[in-house]
Formats: sequence, structure tokens, C-alpha cells
Amino acid sequence: MFSTPKTASPLALQGGEPVCKTTWPTWPVFDDAERSLLAETLNSGQWWFGAKVKRFEAEFVAFQGSAFAVSCTNGTTAIEMGLRGIGVNEGDEVIVPPYSFIATASAVVTIGAIPVFADIRPDTLCLDPQDVERKITRRTKAIIPVHVAGGMADMDELAQIAQRNGLQILEDAAHAWGSQWKGRGAGTLGRCGTFSFQATKNITAGEGGILVTEDEALADICRSFTHCGRRKGSAWYDHDYLGSNLRLTEFQAAVLLGQMTRLESQTLKRQANARQLDQLLGGLKGIRAPAAAPKMTRRSYHLYIMRLDEAALGVSRDRFVEALNAEGVPASKGWYRPLYANGVFQRAHLGPAHGITEPLADKNVNYTAVKCPVCEQVCRDAVWIPQNVLLTDDAGIRAVAAAIEKVVARASDLGF
Repeated sequence: MFSTPKTASPLALQGGEPVCKTTWPTWPVFDDAERSLLAETLNSGQWWFGAKVKRFEAEFVAFQGSAFAVSCTNGTTAIEMGLRGIGVNEGDEVIVPPYSFIATASAVVTIGAIPVFADIRPDTLCLDPQDVERKITRRTKAIIPVHVAGGMADMDELAQIAQRNGLQILEDAAHAWGSQWKGRGAGTLGRCGTFSFQATKNITAGEGGILVTEDEALADICRSFTHCGRRKGSAWYDHDYLGSNLRLTEFQAAVLLGQMTRLESQTLKRQANARQLDQLLGGLKGIRAPAAAPKMTRRSYHLYIMRLDEAALGVSRDRFVEALNAEGVPASKGWYRPLYANGVFQRAHLGPAHGITEPLADKNVNYTAVKCPVCEQVCRDAVWIPQNVLLTDDAGIRAVAAAIEKVVARASDLGF
């Protein structure tokens, strides 16, 4: 743990020397594994939905600890097909957290259902089970816990709530490749779980997504949806169900297979570096890192998130981030507003209805009075450090901590 110095050197923002002169690990990471697999795919002439897609699905589902996997174009469509697969229909309500990427809620809207926002917990930044229970109505069909930054929602409490109320759970695990709850992988604790392989994610092919489940029938129906409504074993031009074209390509699967070769080691390195950062920052005035739920046994750390006490520091979060950037730490303010504050929800009660601009106008909902106080405060005080920084060496982690300590020591010089 650092002790705050009585006199810190001038902030880089004010002409001082920056603390971090580290070259941070670049992202994405790739090497000859991806090159070889891509060349093999190119030369094979089999570019579409073939052996590499099947191999990647098998490797990912084994890594995460589930039975079945269905890959698709991205994490958003994975949520959409998962919701359809578990039986969410038009007009049903789905409880979601407001501290997430828009896809968690927009996927609900896309299939004609209605997002209902429940607040998050201030310690984990994930769904608050008590507020979830308060938001359940006779129209509620499902709950989508989001495992923020690789930290997991309280799956035991949520499972009990779901069981008592006859609800389905779809885990949005877009940040949680490798995270575990009592030894079980994220995405495997609900009816199904979805993951993203978008460009910034800890395993990436630029885009891509996947759904995992223990339920073979659910996997089959989700596969049908990604595959133009074809059923397993049907003729090519038989389209028995509603479907779309959401298939992962062989090129994406080739890249993801290369990414899988280092996912385990990277996960362990990020976790170790995050723990070291926790120790180095422990007790530092005005800084706190959200804790992992006590039943988590592994945490993937897509982000390192800390929260600021602006009053104690005497500086605004945005000014703090600006100063930290100047010291060489690529921090950001992350999700800066609750999902319900976005225009698509603030205009939900207006019309006329339109499939893109006003998709909720005929649903008899009004989000203008929605308040989730914990989420709103977190959106004001959270600071994110991206996952590639957690792949640095010991000196790099110490430099990050020293930069944070320096900005804390000089925070009162910055003002609001």
C-alpha cells in the first residue's frame, strides 16, 4: 500500500513530469497462431460455417464449463436469440440493470418486450436482487444480470428469486470469459448465458458472439434462429421456424481459436495484477475498488473499476480522469449515464411508433420518472482502466498505482 506523500510533484496536467512513461500492452494480442489459422482457412476455400466454427464452439464451451454453445454475429444478437429461445414474447417484461452497454436493454426492445430497470449494488456494480424483487410484476418473464467488468452478480439470490416467481435468467456475460461463481463459469448458472467477442473484449475477432447453455433443446432452437429457421436434420430449403442469418464465419472462428490459446494465461495475469493494484491502493483517501462477490472463485477483469469520493478528494471525477490521463494512465469515465437516460427510453411515451426511432411508443411505458440512485451515483463517480493495462508487468502496475496516488495527493489543486 502506498502512503500519500506530504508533498507530491506537480501534476503533469499542470506542467509536471508524468508518472507513467510505460508503453502499455497493445490490444488485440495476436501472433502466428492466428496467422496460421487464417491462412489455413483462406487456402481451404471453406469460409462459411464449417469445421472451425464447430471447433471454436467446443473449445469455448469447455473453457466456460457448459454443455452446448451456439455462436453468432455479435453479443447483441446473442442476447436477442437467447431471449427468444427462452420464450420471451412481445409485451413481456424483462428486468435489466441500467449500468450496462445499451445492448442489454435494446435486445429486449428489439424482440418486442419491455425492459424494466432495477438498480445495482454499490459494492459489485451488478444487479441488486432486492430491487429486482421489487420490480417483478405479473408480466415479468425474465431477468438479465450483467457481470460488470468480470465481477459477477449474486447468482444464488437471483436464482432463488427466479425460482419463486417462475422466471428465466439469461446472464449477460459479455465481460466475464473465465469468471467463476463457486467454481462454475459465468453464463452457466442461468437458463443460458451470452458473451461478446467485440474488438475491445478479452477475447476478440473484431466482432462475434456466443450463447452457452446446459439445455440441448434450447441450443437447437437458438441454432435454428441463427441459421434462417432451419431445424437440425432438416432439408436445406426447409425453414420451419422464424430465423435470421446470424452465423459466425470461419475467419472469425479461426481468429478466436488463436485467441483461445492465451485466454487462460491472460485471465490469470489480469486477475493477479488487479489484486496487486487493490493492495497498492488500499486505504488511499477517496478511492475504493468495487469488491468481488464473496462466492466468486475467479474474476476475468475486463476492466479495473474504482470509485471516487469527490467530496473527500475535492475534485470532480471528470477532472480526476483528465489528470490521470495526463500522468499516462488511459483511464475513462466508462458508462457515464444510466441506460434509461438514453433518448430511446426517454422518448418511449411519445409517438408515432417507428421501428427504429420510436420502438416503444405503442407499449404504454414511460421511463422519464425512472430512478436508480445507486447506478446514477456510480455513473458520476466511476473510473475505468482498460483490460490491456492489466496485462502489463509489475513495474507497470506500480506506475499506475503511483499515478493514482499522485493525483489523489494533488487533487485539491484541480478543483471541480
